[in-house]
Amino acid sequence: MEGAPGESESTALEFTPTWIVAAVCSLIVVVSLAAERCLHYLGKTFKGKNQKALFEALLKVKEELMLLGFISLLLTVSQGMIQRICIPPQWTFYMLPCHSAKEHDELSPSEARGLAAGILGLSRRRLLSEGGPTAQHCQKKGEVPLLSVEALHQLHIFIFILAIAHVIFCVLTMLLGSARIRQWKHWEDEFQKDATENGQRKVTYVHQCEFIREHFKGIGRDSAILSWLHSFVKQFYGSVTKSDYTTMRLGFIMTHCRANPKFDFHRYMLRALEADFKKVVGISWYLWIFVVVFMLLNVNGWHTYFWISFIPLLLLLAVGTKLEHVITQLAIEVAEKHSAIEGDLVVNPSDEHFWFGRPKIVLYLIHFILFQNAFEIAFFFWILTTYGFNSCIMDHVPFIVPRLVVGAIIQLLCSYSTLPLYAIVTQMGTFFKKEIFDEHVQQSLVGWAQKAKKRKALKNNGGSSADGSARPPARLELMRRAAALAEGSTGGNGSEV
Repeated sequence: MEGAPGESESTALEFTPTWIVAAVCSLIVVVSLAAERCLHYLGKTFKGKNQKALFEALLKVKEELMLLGFISLLLTVSQGMIQRICIPPQWTFYMLPCHSAKEHDELSPSEARGLAAGILGLSRRRLLSEGGPTAQHCQKKGEVPLLSVEALHQLHIFIFILAIAHVIFCVLTMLLGSARIRQWKHWEDEFQKDATENGQRKVTYVHQCEFIREHFKGIGRDSAILSWLHSFVKQFYGSVTKSDYTTMRLGFIMTHCRANPKFDFHRYMLRALEADFKKVVGISWYLWIFVVVFMLLNVNGWHTYFWISFIPLLLLLAVGTKLEHVITQLAIEVAEKHSAIEGDLVVNPSDEHFWFGRPKIVLYLIHFILFQNAFEIAFFFWILTTYGFNSCIMDHVPFIVPRLVVGAIIQLLCSYSTLPLYAIVTQMGTFFKKEIFDEHVQQSLVGWAQKAKKRKALKNNGGSSADGSARPPARLELMRRAAALAEGSTGGNGSEV
């Protein structure tokens, strides 16, 4: 006991050799600068290739890293204050990840204090000695510290691993999903070639079209339940066929840009997906709430993380089924109205086919699914590296293996099926997205809209003039609507041209 003060004194910074302090600081600075330079050059690469959406996603990652840095600083600065918060020992015997309520009666007082200091489920090892000033502060009151320094350190590491895992899984999903979508490029090339040949218009018998046969004349024609069941199964194989792509592409072009039959729908779809990616890669405030709730429910015997691992899987299956069913609804809508049409089969995009008439809800659900899956995997590896595979907080093997299998299934299904489905089916809403315009056109329209607003404000302040009372030409009105679309970056939707 007498050696404890000397041991604590020798580990303080003022008694640490300067060469050790300088070496450690140099290593941290070099690694940090190398990471910052890598992100900087990656951003320059995106800008050089005119990948603005990916560049903005990279900026979002930098924002998340900045938030992590602030959380790290806050935990470091406040650890002394948290250590001085004392609670009664009885409070620490409830909602424990590793010990049941029956076991705390068998613990000695010193073990009870050790368990209380690691209240997040954590081990009884200490970074501070029993004779430390903060431990003595609570011990004099007959209480225990709210949280040990080691528990704070481990919580800090978990938050960092969670954020990094989320970014990695989002990037992996985006890369695999984009690779799947690029496999449709040869379909687009065929349509571009057919549009150039300008063949004669023909009469199309609707019920003989492959798109209608797949979605209307099949198993789900006379039963809504069978229709939903068919949509559920179809997401696992051939989620988007050539007839699906052909029909939805033509429906989009005839609805939003009829004057340009050679519109590159595939390129527009990829640009829209990249724009949505910058929203998915971030960690929103409500996702942090879910983290807190999940950690609160990690109680011994509840097997919470086993049960919540099925939440993203069920949501993913529901999203994939809904997107497939939207395609089916488009087919049913055409088949019930027409038996034969002149020209090619054209569907009518509408927000009414989506949940609550909002296609963006699908993006929010995908965001939550990816984050929840990253949370599951990050928590597993954090426990594995911190406490080992046989730790009580790791849970039993029959509960661990299904969680890992479900996580792998979610990642593969979301990458190869759900994300490509989302990319094309959400274009079947009432409105198009601002990515329909090229980057320089978007900037020109935004600049034009801002100048128009200033001129309008000046007119309103100076009184209405005779010219101002006249109705603007139709072409000018169209430009205003397009400018409003390009300027509205938050909603991501625009009006129909």
